[in-house]
Amino acid sequence: MRPLIDAVLTTGMLVVVPAGLRLLRVPRWLLRAWWLGAVPGALSLWLERGPWAAAAASAYALATACLAVQAPIRLWSRRDPSSPGSRPPLRDLLAPREIAALTALVTPAVAAVALVAERAGHPLWGFSLKILALTVAHFHFAGFAAALVAGLTGRAAGDGPLSRAAALSVPGGTLLVLGGYFVGDWAELAGAVVLTAGMWLVGWLTLAEVRRGGHDRLTGALLAVSSLVLAVSMVLALSWALGEASGLPRLPLDWMVATHGLLNAFGFALCALAAWIRLRPEPL
Repeated sequence: MRPLIDAVLTTGMLVVVPAGLRLLRVPRWLLRAWWLGAVPGALSLWLERGPWAAAAASAYALATACLAVQAPIRLWSRRDPSSPGSRPPLRDLLAPREIAALTALVTPAVAAVALVAERAGHPLWGFSLKILALTVAHFHFAGFAAALVAGLTGRAAGDGPLSRAAALSVPGGTLLVLGGYFVGDWAELAGAVVLTAGMWLVGWLTLAEVRRGGHDRLTGALLAVSSLVLAVSMVLALSWALGEASGLPRLPLDWMVATHGLLNAFGFALCALAAWIRLRPEPL
């Protein structure tokens, strides 16, 4: 199963994040510099664990740190230059789609920390190497891609309660899942519930609002596939989290990678980002 995980992670580093950066307000130099970290990061996956693999992964961690720094810069840049010291209202700084964008900026750095530890063969905070590898995947797809798509979808669907809930629940669910790693399985289940609800809302809004915009057939098909995949993939995630917390039967971890992992990576993330790039929205 390891080659499959590595293929998913490589796709995240070399395809999903670069595509997503085109939909975010980030400096142009970062779009070019990303490859200086992403290529060694992807290469690290195919090297034997040890110092060389960890060093290559560290180059990726540096690239993700440059991306994460854009979050505080983004907040600072929203001050009113005509009124030194002033700030936008708190409700603007904490607007749901803004929180989604900030989440997309910082989650690859969380993935990179897990990647460096996993490639070094170090069970960070007591987590097994397999769990660390899956953490890398989670924060590329359920973190970066899902938060970005939730923010774009929420903005396109208007400022209604459902769009705000979708843009908030995806970052919130991702944070709860991360906290569940340290607090316990029931907290992780709560995160899975919130994240599932958010992803289903994103899928619903995409079908009900975004896809009705008279787009070409390919774009419409990509939007439909990305939305419908969530109906299946998030049920799998929810059932696995429930099984972990309650002891009920659940799919083995390898089967989760082959089903939930592949569906989210290729059915949701790649299709959704391809559709949004074709839509050419103003960067989030």
